[in-house]
Amino acid sequence: MIAGIDNPANAVEWAMAEILNKADEEVDKVVGKERLVQEQDIPNLNYIKACAREAFRLHPLHSFNPPHLSLSETVVAGYRMPKGSHDILSQRGLGKNPKVWDRPLELRPERHLFTGGDANRCNGSPKEVLLTEPKLRFISFSTGRRGCIRITLGTVMTVMPLARIVQEFLWMKPPELSKISLEKSDRDLSLANLLVVCVKHRLPSRLYVP
Repeated sequence: MIAGIDNPANAVEWAMAEILNKADEEVDKVVGKERLVQEQDIPNLNYIKACAREAFRLHPLHSFNPPHLSLSETVVAGYRMPKGSHDILSQRGLGKNPKVWDRPLELRPERHLFTGGDANRCNGSPKEVLLTEPKLRFISFSTGRRGCIRITLGTVMTVMPLARIVQEFLWMKPPELSKISLEKSDRDLSLANLLVVCVKHRLPSRLYVP
């Protein structure tokens, strides 16, 4: 349950700090402004999900996954892994690997929207976006036997808050700030300081009443 809270919250905070306009446009097109985003809208919110994937890739909550024990000798990427060795996946290393990602330090959700062609360069055929990453090009919900058993719940817990706050509010930096700080915390990989912004309603007032 802790992972179910921390990972979505971290992804939403980073995505909110860097990407808004295109997310606004997608939510308005798919859902409109006469009702709130619902769970059944998630399959059609590909750009929102791409923002979450890119936040997972570029800003994981922790540097490393918990260690795993090799039950037999194997070779991974040309490296011999003896039986009994403790193996640790670097979330930062995977997500920012220049051999896998074009311009890996740039936040570009569009790289997750296409299949075929060169997804890194944002071309090819549009595809449905999923938060899982079975090829381990970055860590979202892990994969295989040790993967998250509640991926569907994790997807809803990540996408719904991001989609709702994008749909319901217009986000602006406070007038006293020249820019939003994206400094990382020394404790983990979350933002060092709380994301402070000014907001305005985007929807009819009746939709904000329980």
